[in-house]
Amino acid sequence: MKVLLINGSPREQGNTYAALNEVAQTLNAEGIETEIVNIGKKAVPGCIACGMCGRTGRCTFHDEAYYSVMRAVKDGIDGLIIGSPVYYGGPNGSLCALLDRVFYSLGPNLQYKPGASVVVCRRGGASSAFDRLNKYFTIMNMPLVSSQYWNMVYGQTPGQAAQDEEGMQTMRVLGRNMAWMLKQLQGRPTPEPRVWTNFIR
Repeated sequence: MKVLLINGSPREQGNTYAALNEVAQTLNAEGIETEIVNIGKKAVPGCIACGMCGRTGRCTFHDEAYYSVMRAVKDGIDGLIIGSPVYYGGPNGSLCALLDRVFYSLGPNLQYKPGASVVVCRRGGASSAFDRLNKYFTIMNMPLVSSQYWNMVYGQTPGQAAQDEEGMQTMRVLGRNMAWMLKQLQGRPTPEPRVWTNFIR
């Protein structure tokens, strides 16, 4: 079994990475393979609703962040964890641009796989960022993995996240809960034929 963790921070070794790494180490201890993908500092284009992914099976843009995630997803993952710093009460904009494209183009590959989000902030905005990221999972039939508290860690400068003992414990509990859920889930429900209702006729 394998879990993909996406580090949505431009700082590859910052506090978001530290939080995700705490989860990853716990998953590894539970016998679950992990991969952390960093989106980095390069510009990430947003979805332009061109529909190319529906025809080719991949996004029309050729940025490394997308292809790193796409390769992992198509190779076969069993769970997904998304981490982000909090900017103005929300996730990193580059991360959201990437996730819009990932979930639009790779949604069928993600359905029924457990997902969780992790947010890191200096002081405030964690709850709204956490809520925004969880919406990706709840529109895609992905069970949410919870922890003993909302999946948030506090820290501003690199290394401060490790001082948030409760936050780090929350990450470890999240890792164990993800491992437990992966081991319990068998098969998937039979979906109904999709119904689309538009409100403007």
